[in-house]
Amino acid sequence: MKIHERVIAGVDEAGRGPWAGPVVAAAVALHALYFSEKIDDSKRLTASQRERAFNEIIQKASVGVGVVSAALIDRINILNATRAAMEQALYNLSRKTRFAFIDGTVSLNLSFPYCSVKKGDQRLLSVSCASIIAKVTRDRMMQIYDTFYPGYGFASHKGYGTKEHLDALRRLGPCPLHRKSFKPLQCVV
Repeated sequence: MKIHERVIAGVDEAGRGPWAGPVVAAAVALHALYFSEKIDDSKRLTASQRERAFNEIIQKASVGVGVVSAALIDRINILNATRAAMEQALYNLSRKTRFAFIDGTVSLNLSFPYCSVKKGDQRLLSVSCASIIAKVTRDRMMQIYDTFYPGYGFASHKGYGTKEHLDALRRLGPCPLHRKSFKPLQCVV
């Protein structure tokens, strides 16, 4: 393998805190450093800004995504699920990774060096891009799940703990997307 085929990737996740749905991670290796759309931590962008940025990132980067289900989160806990999703994302990256910047303080089992960076999604372009890819991917998944599990409001709250979500849980009980190991759900299960 030629050295120019090896890349530096940024990695971030979305969905550690929700009561329902998967945790999704993205690994992004940039081909360009200039973006016409605003690139930042996904939490600091509007939904429409994230969608536009997502489309531009897909055109200007190699992207890998990892997804870990609610059922597996319940079995291995959210921290281990986050690790697994990040490792999957790096594995699914179409180019061989030489080094990775990981958002936060998560430790991974990788065959190459990496650096954990607190607030990496606000400090490093590739990690910001990964943040956007993970968030938009997860949000789109939750919109689809809303059609399979109507009544919970997944399309609007994306599985996060809201009054609407709690009311739906009390009315309908949990569905297979719910993380039954999370304390808020133990009160209604």
